[in-house]
Amino acid sequence: MINLIEIRRQLHQIPEIGLEEHKTQKYLLTIIHQIIQNKSFIQVETWQTGILVYLKGSQGQKTIGWRTDIDGLPVEELTNLPFASKNGRMHACGHDIHMTVALGLLEKLSESQPKNNLLFLFQPAEENEAGGKLMYDGGAFKNWLPDEFYGLHVRPDLKVGDIATNEQTLFAGTCEVELTFVGTGGHAAFPHTANDALVAAAYFVTQVQTIVSRNVDPLDSAVVTFGKMEAGTTNNIIAERAFLHGTIRSLTQEVNELTQKRLTELAKGVAQSFDMTIDLKLKQGGYLPVENNPKLAKELMDFFRNETKANLIDIAPAMTGEDFGYLLSKIPGVMFWLGINSEAPLHSQKMQADEEVLDFAVEAIGQFLDFKANRN
Repeated sequence: MINLIEIRRQLHQIPEIGLEEHKTQKYLLTIIHQIIQNKSFIQVETWQTGILVYLKGSQGQKTIGWRTDIDGLPVEELTNLPFASKNGRMHACGHDIHMTVALGLLEKLSESQPKNNLLFLFQPAEENEAGGKLMYDGGAFKNWLPDEFYGLHVRPDLKVGDIATNEQTLFAGTCEVELTFVGTGGHAAFPHTANDALVAAAYFVTQVQTIVSRNVDPLDSAVVTFGKMEAGTTNNIIAERAFLHGTIRSLTQEVNELTQKRLTELAKGVAQSFDMTIDLKLKQGGYLPVENNPKLAKELMDFFRNETKANLIDIAPAMTGEDFGYLLSKIPGVMFWLGINSEAPLHSQKMQADEEVLDFAVEAIGQFLDFKANRN
C-alpha cells in the first residue's frame, strides 16, 4: 500500500512550471507502475509531460474520467516546512495534494477490475498553458475519450471533510490581457513635443472600469483587473511606451466575449484620442467557465451527502479560473472544492494543506468513483 503522506511530501519538494514537469512525471510514473504491476487490464500512456492511465472494464460500456493537474507556480515558498520546495517554485495551488489523491484513488480503484472503464488523467500546464485544451486538441484522448469527467480543486478556507460544489457554474472563465500603448518619448520640460504613453495608459485603466458598471447586465458578473503597469525610466523623461497586464473574469462565456469586445474598443478609442498605436493581446485559450453538468452534479452531490462522511456544501460560484472548463465544454462532468483547512489562501507563499485530507479524500471520492465504475 502506498504511503500518501510520503508521496505528497516528495511531490511538494519538486514543483515544476507547466510543460516542464519532467521530474514530476518521472516520479508519478514510478508510483503508478508500482500500483499497477501484474494488472493486465491497465494501460499507461504519456503525452508530453502528462500521463494517462486506462483501466479497461470487464463490461466497458462507458468510460469515467478522473483528472488531476500536476504543475506548480513560480512562487518562492515561505512555509518553513521540513519538506518545503527550494527550487524557487511552489505547489501554492495545492496540485501536490491533487496528484497524491489521484494516486490513492488509482490504487483503490485498481484493486479489482471495474465493470466500466476508468481513465486517470495527470494533466500538465493547468496554470499557464491550458494543458487540458492542449491534450484534447492534440488527440491525447483519441483512444480513451471519457463519457464523463470529474475533478477537484483544494480550497483553503474549507475544513477537512468539506466537499463543495453546485449544479451550475463553479469557476469563472478567464482571459489574460496584455496591452501596450506606444507614443513618443521626450523631456518632462517640453511635454508638447512628446506624446505621453503613461497618461494614455492611466486614462485607459480608469475608463475600462465602466465596462462592468455600464455594459454588463447587473444580474450577470464580470471582473476587469489590471494588476501590472510598467512605464517610463525616470522622473523627468516622458514615457514612450506603457505596458498593462490584466485579466477578465466572468461566469459565462457570453459575458467574457462581451467584455473582451468592449475592452478592445476602449483601447482603440483611447489610442486614437491620444494619437497613439497599441499592441493588444487577448488570451483566453482553454480557460472557459467551469460549468458543471446539472444532472451529474446532482448525482454527485446526493452521493456525497448520503453515502459518505463528507460535509456536502452547495456553494456559490467563484471568480477563480481553471482550464478544466475546456474539458467540461467537450465532455459532461463535475468539478468540486475539497477543504484543506489552510490559514493562507491559494497561490500564497505560505499556503499549507492539512494532510489529514489525503485519507479522507481517497476514501470519500473512492466510494463515488467505485459507484460510477461498477454500476450497471
